[in-house]
Amino acid sequence: MFPPSRRTRVVAATAIASLIGLTAACSSGDSDDAQADPTAIAGDLTVLTNRTDLVEDGTFEEYAAAFNAAYPDVTVEFEGITDYEGEVRTRMNTDQYGDVLLIPNTVTPAQLPDFFEPLGQLTELEETYRFLTEKAYEGVSYGIPIVANTQGIVYNKTVWEDAGVTEIPTTSEEFLDALTAIKATGVIPLYTNYKDGWPVTQWESHRGSISADPDYQNTMAVSDAPWAQGSDHFVIDSLLWDAVNQGLTEDDPTTTDWETSKSLLASGSISAMPLGSWAISQMQQAVTDLGGDPATIGYLPFPHQTDGTFYATAGGDYNQAININSTNKAAARAWIDWFNTESGYAESQGGLSPLKDGPVPSTLVDFESLGVEFVVQNPGEPGKESLLNDIDKQAEIGLFAPEYRQRLIDSARGATDETKEQIFDDLNTRWADARAAIG
Repeated sequence: MFPPSRRTRVVAATAIASLIGLTAACSSGDSDDAQADPTAIAGDLTVLTNRTDLVEDGTFEEYAAAFNAAYPDVTVEFEGITDYEGEVRTRMNTDQYGDVLLIPNTVTPAQLPDFFEPLGQLTELEETYRFLTEKAYEGVSYGIPIVANTQGIVYNKTVWEDAGVTEIPTTSEEFLDALTAIKATGVIPLYTNYKDGWPVTQWESHRGSISADPDYQNTMAVSDAPWAQGSDHFVIDSLLWDAVNQGLTEDDPTTTDWETSKSLLASGSISAMPLGSWAISQMQQAVTDLGGDPATIGYLPFPHQTDGTFYATAGGDYNQAININSTNKAAARAWIDWFNTESGYAESQGGLSPLKDGPVPSTLVDFESLGVEFVVQNPGEPGKESLLNDIDKQAEIGLFAPEYRQRLIDSARGATDETKEQIFDDLNTRWADARAAIG
């Protein structure tokens, strides 16, 4: 696991000073004085975010006010977008997609130079940051994570205890047994959040944790059967399918609601939801809002062990990047550098810091007590960074698209005539054909 450590303001100041120097390499239309003197940087920034809740409650305005103490001539406006992936990807067909934005997951590494300003050489930025490889191409970084996450299952400890479930599941079978016991108490065991779409994509992030293999993604790119029995995808998707098929999820997935699900989990009406560690603090806040104890919320690793050890993938969440069409690139870069080193956002969200010396958050105390080990996926070889994405696109599967797992859910609940085996066979065939087409 990442060792706990405490970051000081001295470290942060040093980091931002070194990174500001990189602005000259990525900015256009700004004076040398502006690049040398942060107080000379000026401009109006539009920052796109998926965190509509933090826009609405004024949290981001507080960040902007703190940022203005260092950059008084930069005006920052935030645009919170609920359907972030869909709307932003559509807006990227124009040049009007903000000045600073979170890189949509559907953007492949090879597409990064077409839409985003280079932030610097990967090897240089890695002296300060970690989890950069996902948004880098040919040795150049185009995004910096706002927070890093590990992957697991958020759950209500009280619900599990009331159902008599006291042991942490180590297999899919044990997990399904736990959900069955919970269902007997009248609580929804597992919530898919099918209707909102994006929550079901969270299942994909567990790839690599089943095999405990940091090269799983690279291995997948040279496999003709990623859904073969025993593979990461077989285990992940089988658990989802079996849970739905056994009636251990919400009765009507087409009527789920993300915002409502937070209070339902907090109140004990829902038992668990597979989500990244970023969600822990949100669920704890939901419990607090109801007058409860935030310690009610716990975090489980995926129910699978390798040689008696739990593993969980870890990596950057959304990456902040600069619109290549922005006319205020120096100001945009100043915002990104300040946000990552000075705002304290990662800590406040209970996430892993993108800084190399960042601490392990208190929200992951459950993982520490269980001895969960983190698995960070290795990037593809130079020139092959986009291979997995290219195969996925050619196969028209959409590993991080909601339709892929909505198809599994529909099959499992009897809304279609497909069986789980038929879906896996189809996915393997399409994957193998795509690999052959790409060569």
